Amino acid sequence: MIWFRRISLFLITNILVMLTIGVIVHVFGFDRFLDQRGLNYPSLMVFCLIWGFGGAFVSLLLSRWMAKKAMGVQVIDPENPGGTEERWLVQTVHQLAQKSGLETMPEVGIYESPDPNAFATGPDRHSALVAVSTGLFNAMEKNEIEAVLGHEITHITNGDMVTLTLLQGVINAFVMFLAYVVTFILTRSNDDRRGGGFMAQYFMRMMFQMVFGMIGMIIVMAFSRWREYRADAGGGRLSSRQNMAKALRSLGKYMDQPKPTEPKAIAAFKISSRDGMLGLWASHPPLEKRIARLESASLND
Repeated sequence: MIWFRRISLFLITNILVMLTIGVIVHVFGFDRFLDQRGLNYPSLMVFCLIWGFGGAFVSLLLSRWMAKKAMGVQVIDPENPGGTEERWLVQTVHQLAQKSGLETMPEVGIYESPDPNAFATGPDRHSALVAVSTGLFNAMEKNEIEAVLGHEITHITNGDMVTLTLLQGVINAFVMFLAYVVTFILTRSNDDRRGGGFMAQYFMRMMFQMVFGMIGMIIVMAFSRWREYRADAGGGRLSSRQNMAKALRSLGKYMDQPKPTEPKAIAAFKISSRDGMLGLWASHPPLEKRIARLESASLND
């Protein structure tokens, strides 16, 4: 029901935004301008909305399967977990999930990687996957890993995967709509309705989609950084604030070590030293800010 209410809220919000844009377009006469040049903008808005959300939801529905294939995740059988580490991992994830109020236990998996990584994915809280790398056990103590797992469980209980997908769907719709409209205006005139050729329009539209997409990603990434602060707080509640801070510092020490091939980010937390303008496109806040927020803020925020 939470998943359904969240989708309904976002759909209603998006429809209201679309209606608002329609009113603004009509008040300023842009609709007549576009109609004179042969563009039915209401139909275009609906098309972009369906296409934008459709792509985002297909990605969400396939996210767990794609993660398993891409990362080579081996799902651990909770009835027969195998080794000591696997047994501890399943038990810890299930304990944290129960503590957080999850009714359906997420799948638990492990994959080969020297980097200390972890992630949560899945279409909803009832079909989630929590996976960790083998390198996580080499880089952290178990109390720190517990905090990392609490961080990932919090992503599931907060519905972050669904919310981020819905937000991405809204951005996709607006990016497509604006790219179509701007391309149409620049390639059409009252005297020339051919628009300079199909290929010219296609490449120009792709260019505008890239530009508007980069701008739209600023909004998506801002939400992503905000949800990481919340997940850190959740990891602190489910484990302890000290364990969560220690886990972040351990990841920071790993990032500071010289490596033959320097990874761009740690998948568990996407640790990034970028700040300033480049930080606008970072999916995770800088490590120092996360630790400072965790140690100063209330875990109930």
